[in-house]
Amino acid sequence: MPAPLWIFGYGSLIWNPEFPVAERQIARLQGWHRSFCMHSIHHRGTETAPGLVLALDQAAGAVCDGVAFRVQAGAEAETLAALRERELISSAYLERHLPVDLADGGQVTALAFVIDPDHVQYCGGMALEAQAHIIARAVGGRGPNRDYLFATAAHLAELGIADADLNWLAARVRGL
Repeated sequence: MPAPLWIFGYGSLIWNPEFPVAERQIARLQGWHRSFCMHSIHHRGTETAPGLVLALDQAAGAVCDGVAFRVQAGAEAETLAALRERELISSAYLERHLPVDLADGGQVTALAFVIDPDHVQYCGGMALEAQAHIIARAVGGRGPNRDYLFATAAHLAELGIADADLNWLAARVRGL
């Protein structure tokens, strides 16, 4: 296990990490973009009425701005176990250790959960309007899909991280 352990957050981890954080910094991951490209059948939807959750989808030239979290020393094993239980609930995410650029100019290798494009829950390339209709109605074990969208968009804005697609989706879902 790498020490220190860094985790890259791009969605709900930004506002709900659920692990002891020693340090957090705005960070950029090259070659990936944040996208509602995963059907959620547990946390924000059900098998019969799936919602959508964010995932990192690989794309040449893409970047994703998020937050790098350094896990509190001594809490690495319990953090990994908890994150795996939370994020790998249906095996649509893959664990990857990826280089991220920190706002202070440094670079670290961080654990990131990325989408498996071969998994049945992958739905990359869906039109934003279709995403908005799914997010507006879906509800799962962690609550309404729209709450996940609104919280993520609000926290990105608080951090000064621009995401035009999330902002458009939040406005559209509020309208629906």
